[in-house]
Amino acid sequence: MVDLLTLTLERRTPEQIQGEAQGFTWQWLGEGLLQCTPKSSYAKTIVLSAGIHGNETAPIELLANIINDLFAGRGALSARVLFVFGNPEAIRQGVRYLENDMNRMFCGAYQHLQTDQETERAAHLELIITQFFEQSSPEAQRYHYDLHTAIRGSLFPVFALFPYQTQPFDDFLIQSLNAADLDALVYHNAIGKTFTHFTAEVFQAASSTLELGKAKAFGQNDLAEFASIDQVIRAVVSGQALPVRQKQKIRQFKVVDSILKQSEDFQLKLTADAPNFSTFQKGEVVATQADNAVVFDQQVWILFPNPKVKIGLRAGLILKEIE
Repeated sequence: MVDLLTLTLERRTPEQIQGEAQGFTWQWLGEGLLQCTPKSSYAKTIVLSAGIHGNETAPIELLANIINDLFAGRGALSARVLFVFGNPEAIRQGVRYLENDMNRMFCGAYQHLQTDQETERAAHLELIITQFFEQSSPEAQRYHYDLHTAIRGSLFPVFALFPYQTQPFDDFLIQSLNAADLDALVYHNAIGKTFTHFTAEVFQAASSTLELGKAKAFGQNDLAEFASIDQVIRAVVSGQALPVRQKQKIRQFKVVDSILKQSEDFQLKLTADAPNFSTFQKGEVVATQADNAVVFDQQVWILFPNPKVKIGLRAGLILKEIE
């Protein structure tokens, strides 16, 4: 039994760092890192990550429960899986990040920041991911589900983002997200520096960032709210059939612009508690800075509005709905 969450919270090393469990072998690869490989052949190799932002606890608890159930024999494993709790010190402190947003550090972006434990962790995660994919069966399709919760509420409470890519999006990934009763899908329009951009760009993994409700402290999450995504992840790693979607048709959006904070007088024309997917009508002012107004010639939606980011960072994504 490897209780990865307890080991991470208590900064402990397990008594054994590798072994065998219910139909699979496992290896503890370091703090917040657990690799599980089925004894039989496998067709999928999957990264399941949470805690890149340390205060987003529901996905961490969800993955911890899946791990515990695998070791207890309450679930089968038919895929090779790497479980990742991304930012251990931020998880322990209950903060989003220590110095800089770690989900902007990938694809080598950490090299342009002052070295600290988060930049070193991002570099280490890139190394671990590289080894995991390169040591997996070359025939296996690569996947990455990166689980998050949002800073604020959302008009679409559960949604996913696809990193920018030129190749077609993986059918099974889309099917799994649809089965998870997500409310919306968002397609990025440019290469970024997030964890899923790294796995998609470097390893051609079918990758997606999932946003599941709002960030809360450990012990305050109602995991029943995430029963659908929990069921889907368990089906994906076990090779079972995906559940049938229960909600109305999923909404789809594409990113058409990013709002960058470029001066200290930056203001978003939103209330502090405005939800994700808030709407601006054609010609309506979205933000102001340095005597300039940001407006659009069509109705748009805003995602991840955050006027408190550091200068030079993204303060929001502008979306357009697509059929």
